Amino acid sequence: MPGVPLIPPVWLLDVDGVINAKKPGWGGPPLRRDVYSPGDDYTYPLRFAPALIVRLRELIEAERVEVRWCTTWCPEAHLLERAWSLPPLAVALTQRPLPRGAECWPLKYRAARDVLDVEGRRLIWTDDEALPRPGPDRDALTAGGRALLIAPDSRRGLQPADLDAIDRFTAEAG
Repeated sequence: MPGVPLIPPVWLLDVDGVINAKKPGWGGPPLRRDVYSPGDDYTYPLRFAPALIVRLRELIEAERVEVRWCTTWCPEAHLLERAWSLPPLAVALTQRPLPRGAECWPLKYRAARDVLDVEGRRLIWTDDEALPRPGPDRDALTAGGRALLIAPDSRRGLQPADLDAIDRFTAEAG
């Protein structure tokens, strides 16, 4: 409909193995930022491709997506935003304490279902571990082309082709 703005899809964004990767590539050396977590009393090294952060920021600023952190970093997402010069973003996981590892996966799946079924929005979900395997749960998310699911290799994280796919998905009418 002319003059009616499209509601952008929600991008549920994991961090470790998606942005934070050992060998992110992207045609240049990775950058490293050490981020101190007061909750864990530990400093975590983050390795990432600067060009990935640029592409992410461009999508956010163009309002092509609504990015929500969907990671065990949610309680300290502001630290990531500061490290990567990102605007404040919503968090999808609010349970405290937030479980780690595979115990967190059902919460991530529920967040994805809520985007589709409760909010009625299209979904982009990038996660190296928690995406459902082929079968009924995955089919429920992707039915009718409502969702784009990307599971990057955790050593490399998201790659330029993945961002190209996200660009195409955000350009499609909802």
